Amino acid sequence: MKLPRDLTGDGLAKKLKVLGDAITRQAGSHTRLTTTVDDEFHGTIPAHDPLEVGALSAILNAIASHHKISKEDLLQKLA
Repeated sequence: MKLPRDLTGDGLAKKLKVLGDAITRQAGSHTRLTTTVDDEFHGTIPAHDPLEVGALSAILNAIASHHKISKEDLLQKLA
């Protein structure tokens, strides 16, 4: 599945609420997300508009790895 090219950092943070992630703080242009689903996990998302494809891919890989699902399955849940 192709990564979206127009997704913003804030938009991704809002979509990740589906997986139980919540915004815990904002420091400058970075948003910190925390989830306690499948153990505790913290992730940082830059509040860029749009997110660079490489950064988006790395963020999605980390989140998919934490939830023990593939990146493609994660993208389908976020769609």
